[in-house]
Amino acid sequence: MIEVIAFVAFGIALAALLNGRKTAERLEAEIAALKEELKRIEDLQRAIPTVDILAEAVEQTEPVKSLPQPVEPAIVERKRLSEIRKGDAIFGGPPPSQDAVEKASRGEPVAARSAPASVIDAVAPRPKESLESRLGARWAVWVGGIALALGGIFMVKYSIDAGLLSPAVRLFMAAVFGLVLMGIGEFVRRRSVPLVADTFQNAMIPGILTAAGAVTLFGVCYAAHGIYGFIDPVTAFALLALVSLATVGLSLLHGQALAGLGLLASLVTPALVSTESPSPWSLFGFLAIAWGATLLAARIRRWTVVPSLANIGLCLWTLAYVASAKPFETLPVTLVMLVVIAGVGFVWPGPTAGDAAADLPEAVDGRPAALSRASWDRVIAPPLGAITVTAGISALLTALAMISPLATASGYPVAEFCVIVAALAGLGAWRSYALYPAVLAAFTAIVGLWSITASSGLLTFIDPAFPGTIATLAVSGRTAMLASMVLSSVFIALGALASHLHLKDRPPLATLWAAITAIVPFALAGMSLLMTGNLTFDLPHGLFALATGLVLLGLAEWLPRRDAPQEAVHLPQAFLVAGSLGLFVIALHALTDGLATTILIAFLGAVYVAATRLRAWPALPWMMVGAAVVVLARIAWEPTIVGAQNLGTTPVFNALLAGYGIPALLLVLAAFELRHWPGERVRNLLQALASLFALLTVAILVRHAMNDGVLDSSVPTLGEQSIYTLLAIGASGILMTLDRRSPSPVFRYGSMVVGVLSMLSILAAHLLGLNPYFSGELLGSMPFFDLLLIGYLLPGLGYAGLAWYARGKRPMPYVTALAVTGAILAFSWATLSVRRFWQGESIADWKGFLQGETYTYSVVWLLLGVLLLALGSRFNAKSIRIASAVLVFVAVLKVFLIDMANLEGFLRALSFIGLGGVLIGIGLFYQKILSGEARLPAEPQTPVDIEAEPGQTA
Repeated sequence: MIEVIAFVAFGIALAALLNGRKTAERLEAEIAALKEELKRIEDLQRAIPTVDILAEAVEQTEPVKSLPQPVEPAIVERKRLSEIRKGDAIFGGPPPSQDAVEKASRGEPVAARSAPASVIDAVAPRPKESLESRLGARWAVWVGGIALALGGIFMVKYSIDAGLLSPAVRLFMAAVFGLVLMGIGEFVRRRSVPLVADTFQNAMIPGILTAAGAVTLFGVCYAAHGIYGFIDPVTAFALLALVSLATVGLSLLHGQALAGLGLLASLVTPALVSTESPSPWSLFGFLAIAWGATLLAARIRRWTVVPSLANIGLCLWTLAYVASAKPFETLPVTLVMLVVIAGVGFVWPGPTAGDAAADLPEAVDGRPAALSRASWDRVIAPPLGAITVTAGISALLTALAMISPLATASGYPVAEFCVIVAALAGLGAWRSYALYPAVLAAFTAIVGLWSITASSGLLTFIDPAFPGTIATLAVSGRTAMLASMVLSSVFIALGALASHLHLKDRPPLATLWAAITAIVPFALAGMSLLMTGNLTFDLPHGLFALATGLVLLGLAEWLPRRDAPQEAVHLPQAFLVAGSLGLFVIALHALTDGLATTILIAFLGAVYVAATRLRAWPALPWMMVGAAVVVLARIAWEPTIVGAQNLGTTPVFNALLAGYGIPALLLVLAAFELRHWPGERVRNLLQALASLFALLTVAILVRHAMNDGVLDSSVPTLGEQSIYTLLAIGASGILMTLDRRSPSPVFRYGSMVVGVLSMLSILAAHLLGLNPYFSGELLGSMPFFDLLLIGYLLPGLGYAGLAWYARGKRPMPYVTALAVTGAILAFSWATLSVRRFWQGESIADWKGFLQGETYTYSVVWLLLGVLLLALGSRFNAKSIRIASAVLVFVAVLKVFLIDMANLEGFLRALSFIGLGGVLIGIGLFYQKILSGEARLPAEPQTPVDIEAEPGQTA
């Protein structure tokens, strides 16, 4: 039964072949008829000055507005040349000769060019493919190819089962069969018609036959070695390599699918042939040759899928070798990755990818085309990106695998890692389409150097010369430091090269490279100092960071001198300036310590601000903001600046005054210097930072003074919190004053934010958390000049004054809140002062209440209500009068609810008599005020003259 199936399959294949040949002959006849028709049309058009096919289509669609006017020959020639280029770009036809162009410009008749077959496809829509076409022209081909392969397999199986032929004869016949299939494929290819190839690209009979023959030959070579042992490993490897490379070469004639088959055979060949002494040089040498052959074929035929698969396959082989070999040789792995990078740069895409900026218009929406969104899209989505991305990922994974702690190499491959990263970065800087290799190189450098520096002095491996006996240090701190410095220098040099090559035509790419140039050296130098350096004093790291920072500033100075739009320079320049700041900060951390580092970082930001007098770079003021952020980070890490053991207890005049005060002063000076700077956001931000640092300086000095030089997380006292509240009140008033003199949203909203935060602290700290009535804190031995004065009366007066100052300058709800807060603090001071008078300097709640104390509360509250009423009437402040009414209402409730139950005899009567007298007096006061307002005459109405419009009477 198997034999019958084999012969039937072979018959189906032959029938498909004959059917395809008949179809080709029929199509040849039809194409010949079409050529005759086109020739007849050309004869009719010889008397008319011809134009390009695309130009004729455009002219036919334009409406006729007027009679044709004479046109200058130069204009006609330019128009014709542009149309020719458009037509060639679309139709792929050859350009006309110079004589034809000159004749057309003079109005002389020129012979028309026949359109290629692609023009016919473009003009006439292709009909939907029928079921007959699918079954006869496509599926029949694939089934025929499968049938041929099965037929060969079944014939070999039959000969084995029947014992008719020896293994050698069977292999020979199979080889002959494969060669015959490939020969038939070449014969059919030569007899085929181009139109057939264009129509049935995925079902080409020659490619199917050639692929079947290649698989047969590949199987013969493997069987001769792996099954029967007729040939040695070297011969088998050579034959398999020859078959796979030949398949790749034939793919130039038969298409990308055959190239994929040859690539797969090349990748599988090393796995099929085993030897007792495997050589990585032979392995990767063969893989590099196969990869190069695939890439050359892809360049000739402009393929993208096969070279991408080749990159992935080669990467899988390198990873498998690194993971399996113990130890592995680093040099062949490094060289094969360099071959991949060089192939992508020189062979495919190589220089053939073209310059994407050349097709852009000169301007888009009034901006240079190089700065438009289309230019960013071309950079982010480059042509042939699959090839460059897969090559970059392959190099990345290989480089990281080589330095992985799980891999065992014959020496830690730091140099090999750096070479691969540098080569990948060089590709990204050189070629405009290699954006992603550049990004991947930067990522690999940072991650890889982090691994190297983190494991310096710790990672060890067993010396292969003495297994299990000698542990050798894998990488030293000095080696890790040198690697970081070398890669930093490489990225800076490549960043300069990228700016030179791409700034004018591709500003987005130059911008991305400027970011890489700034980030990579900063990250590598910082990691190296942190992991391998001396944080107290490290001269090598300090000098290197200082030098590289100056180089970045030099590049920032060089960019405006390039022949490029100024808008294209600003963002790359900002990245370079920011990178220089980061490197200078690393240099200060390496060369200085403690208080000096904090102050010098603030001075560094001030130097950038001073540089605005020499250069109007938009990025310079932002460096002061960056320096302030670094200082804040240092303060958050170590609030004492110099360490708690070195701070001392001297109030005010200590390291905190310099560590907090000098940055605050420099920020104030920077904000003043940039008061006329065109960038509003950076001005506002510097003003906010200056205000924050000023408040922070005073607050930290107060805390230091009131805690005997100790800055820790202990709960502050009421006196300390009161000083913070007074500082916040003063800061809000100062910001309000600054806003009047130099209007700024930072001053305007900052003053209200500080005021609101301070009012919230009143509720949380003064009235509840730190209230001496609840906390039991002693008030002090001197009446009036005690804790209540600074904790309640002074803040209350401060809020009252701030509310008065804010009238007309801030929203009324905010002013009312300030006034009510002042009244609450004054009420609290009066109430707690009464308790101090009766209870002494300890007014804790566990002492209870005396009858005289209870009565005094009523008297004081009523007097305070009358006082607030008088002040509200004097200043015409409705909010103060409302606070007075609330206070009197509270006093009335106290008298009726508390005094009636707790007081006895004369005090009870006196409480009610006093309450009644005060309420009557308040009523008379309001009657007098309201009666006086009612008797006031109404303001006279001033007549307003309305100017009559022309033609009307008033």
